[in-house]
Formats: sequence, C-alpha cells, structure tokens
Amino acid sequence: MKNFFAIFDMDGTLIDNTPYHFKSWQAFFKNHSLGDITEQTYKTDISGVPIIETLRRLFPNADEATLKGYLDEKEKFYREIYAPFLRPINGLENFLSEMKSAGIKMAMASSATMGDIDFILNKVPIRDDFEAIIDGSRVTKGKPNPQIFLKAAEELNAKPEDCVVFEDSLAGIKAANAAGMKVVGITTGHAAAQLQPSNLTIDDYSTLTVQKLAALFE
Repeated sequence: MKNFFAIFDMDGTLIDNTPYHFKSWQAFFKNHSLGDITEQTYKTDISGVPIIETLRRLFPNADEATLKGYLDEKEKFYREIYAPFLRPINGLENFLSEMKSAGIKMAMASSATMGDIDFILNKVPIRDDFEAIIDGSRVTKGKPNPQIFLKAAEELNAKPEDCVVFEDSLAGIKAANAAGMKVVGITTGHAAAQLQPSNLTIDDYSTLTVQKLAALFE
C-alpha cells in the first residue's frame, strides 16, 4: 500500500454543523438589519470561507476591532445554537482510529477560528488523532486558495500529490484541487454531483476504509 496522508476540513466534514452555521448567520444578519440570507447564498458564498473575510465584505468600512467584535458575536450565536446537537459525523471516530492504526498521518485544516476548533474538540475526543491543526489565522489567503492545505502538507512533511483532502464546501473542493491533492467530498451541504471534481464522495464514514483511500493513489 502506497504511503499517503490525510487532511480534514472541520465544519461539515468532521461534524455536521452546516445548518447551525447557517442559522447563526441568519441571526447575525437579522441583528444588523442586513436583510435575509438564503441557504443557497450561505452555501455558495460563505461556507468554507474564513468568517473574517465574509465580515470584511459585509462591512467594508469597519476597522479590525469592530470586525473582531462582529466575529465574536457571530461565534456566540453559533455556539449557543449548536451546543445541544454537537456530535461527530457517523463512523468518524472508528475511521480515524483505523487510519491511525494503519500509520496514516493526519492533519486538520479549517478556516474556523481556534476558539471554534477548541469548542468542537473539547466535546469530540479526536484531537490526538491529528499531527497538526491549522486554523484560519495561520494563512493569509482563505479557501478557495490552496494555501491552508499546502501548509498542512508541509507540517505533515508530505508532498501535495501524496495527500487526500476531506471537504464538504465548494470553496474547499476548489482549494484541494488547486493544491494538487486527491479529494473526498462529503455530502453534508451539497449533493455529490456538486462536489466535483472529487475522487470519491461519501455520505458519512461508516463504510470508508483505509484500503478504499489507498486505492485512489494506485
């Protein structure tokens, strides 16, 4: 079996929190009289993109301190809404355990803030499965730019062509392809037909195996 490396997005990929992020943006838009936000707009323009970039677009004249306040407000909405429902995607923990047992090195590369990542990893005990965790503050260009995935590969001491990325967002799929990596799309936010080009699409981790991933590199 060829040696390969795995890089996971977090939101919508390790946990199915996409509907709750959408609800928190709805609450934020309402609070700031920004009009309605549709689910389609959220999935196309906001999902997978660092929150701060979306806020800069919404408030082009705001200074960084104001934007940071807005970010904290949006995150507070999200954590309150999602906390009662927080759980990993079906089959995730067994799959990560199987990957680790097989010696596959893994990283997380998420546009989320470290506060958001800790919020999840303090409840879902998978932190130790990752050799590296890259959050949105550690890159200068967000997805669909490939920078975050290339940084994760660097921290794994891996060549991009030896990496497979797990992603649920359109911006993330574009970023993984731009990085020259294999892609597994997960259908928490989009139908499989939209998550293209992907090498594989899955609904959850319950039937995924190390062997199936290794076959992508043969």
